Amino acid sequence: MVTAADQRLVQQAARALGGAGLVHAYGHCSLRLDADSFLVCAAMPMGLIGEEPGTVVPVAAPLPDGVLGEVRAHQAIYARRPEVRGICRIMPPALMALSTQRILPRPRHGIGAYFPDLVLWDDPRLLRDDASAAALGETLGGAPAIVMRGNGAVVVADALEKAVTLSWFLEDAARVELAVRSSGADPETGLLDAEETAARQVFAGGVVERMWAYLTAKAG
Repeated sequence: MVTAADQRLVQQAARALGGAGLVHAYGHCSLRLDADSFLVCAAMPMGLIGEEPGTVVPVAAPLPDGVLGEVRAHQAIYARRPEVRGICRIMPPALMALSTQRILPRPRHGIGAYFPDLVLWDDPRLLRDDASAAALGETLGGAPAIVMRGNGAVVVADALEKAVTLSWFLEDAARVELAVRSSGADPETGLLDAEETAARQVFAGGVVERMWAYLTAKAG
């Protein structure tokens, strides 16, 4: 059963992603409700979502009327990853630029350390059929995000607030990667080693809470 708090959380997440420039006219986010269903945001530009309610979507049944076709990817991921409770489908600009060259951000600074095992979906077409969505879910595996060539990314976490935070982190990692490569520096230098990367992959100390407060305050 969907609650008013669930609706508000999804609305806040949508506005936060829009306010941070991680989506534009396109993109969507969702919140798992239980093993069999999730709540996806209204099918409209996320930064414009106010009180518009999301739609409850079954994990293993056809999409309800009015739900965007690419929400099939959410179904595929929720079906395969029982620990996932939030998903963000984003279109961040620096990551988009890198993805057209099949380049993935690498751990170069603290925020980039959260993505040591990014994977690439090497297909720029929209995910509007069940077979493609299922293949993307399999390719994602246990990673926190999958980068889609020329088509943004999908970020997942055990809470929607964390998925929004990781979405911002992913674009910041892409920003740094793009800056390093644009500078002419050797892209093989300046990387965090395995120990440094692991040491920065923490969520204690209000990591998610502080970023969530920052993004939602900016977006309203």
